[in-house]
Amino acid sequence: MDLVTISQVSKMFDVSTRMLRYYEQIGLLKSKSKDDYAYRVYDDVAIGRLQQIIVLRKLRIPLKQIALIFEDASTKTAIDVFMQNIKEINDEITALSTMRAILNNLADGLRHTLGAKTDTTIKSMLMSDEALLAAINSLSLTKINFKEMRSMDELNKASETLARLNVRIVQLPPAAVASYHFIGENPEETTGEVINKFAKDVNLYEIKPDARMYGFNHPNPPEDGKPYGYEVWVTVPDDLDVPAPLVKKQFAGGLYAAHTIKFPNFHEWDDLNKWVENSDKFDKNLAAEGAEVMHGLLEEHLNWVYANHLGWKENFIDGQLDLLLPIKLKNN
Repeated sequence: MDLVTISQVSKMFDVSTRMLRYYEQIGLLKSKSKDDYAYRVYDDVAIGRLQQIIVLRKLRIPLKQIALIFEDASTKTAIDVFMQNIKEINDEITALSTMRAILNNLADGLRHTLGAKTDTTIKSMLMSDEALLAAINSLSLTKINFKEMRSMDELNKASETLARLNVRIVQLPPAAVASYHFIGENPEETTGEVINKFAKDVNLYEIKPDARMYGFNHPNPPEDGKPYGYEVWVTVPDDLDVPAPLVKKQFAGGLYAAHTIKFPNFHEWDDLNKWVENSDKFDKNLAAEGAEVMHGLLEEHLNWVYANHLGWKENFIDGQLDLLLPIKLKNN
């Protein structure tokens, strides 16, 4: 039985490593540990399960329903889920078939009236044909996915999201940090394990109970699927000697727009970015190095040092993170 790393699985199935870890977090997928091997690996059973998840997602089955299917050893739950989704698809097919038939009738009718005023002709056809009117009235506007309605819905949802986004403006203080940077297989997990071990070895909670942990892509994942990097900082006392392979650095601090998420809702970076873009008070204050250091954006792992000190299991606190986007006051 061949064991495949998380990065290899990500490339094989075009699924992000963060999404794979989320599937594990919610119990849909299981990885294995291998002696003397730092990375998450998957066996044939896990690969088969992932293939099932991907197929069901492509069939528009929600993750909650997929979980129900996997939890029930019998076929009854799967049948119920499939029938529920079939009903929804059938309703959509019926509506689309009705619309196609109506549009064909209208087009055929208009071909016989070429040269006439379009609005008058269409009004005459619609209002005089009772069967056509009945078919149109059977359609529900709320179930029709007009492109312009979709666009308006998207705009409205975006506005609602920005309005309810709980953004705080925070000033992060300057601090000495112990940094670990890794490029390669599963960099977030690798850097996290090194920093976790460091915190335990130096008893970080006892010497700095207010320590904070930040992370960022370094560099961002490329489109070609090649390895990317992640760097983690943990704040430390100014006089602490940091052992290799960690490096001691100085974090300048600064003004940030902060928004709390639960793992793996990293798509909310887009919402935070738009919030700043729509702000009449703040501009982005991105790092000159650009994508090489994620533009200076940070992901703070909340309550990390306390959780590490108590030996809390992963995601015991629902994987809460702060997304931190560097900002500055507008020059008005």
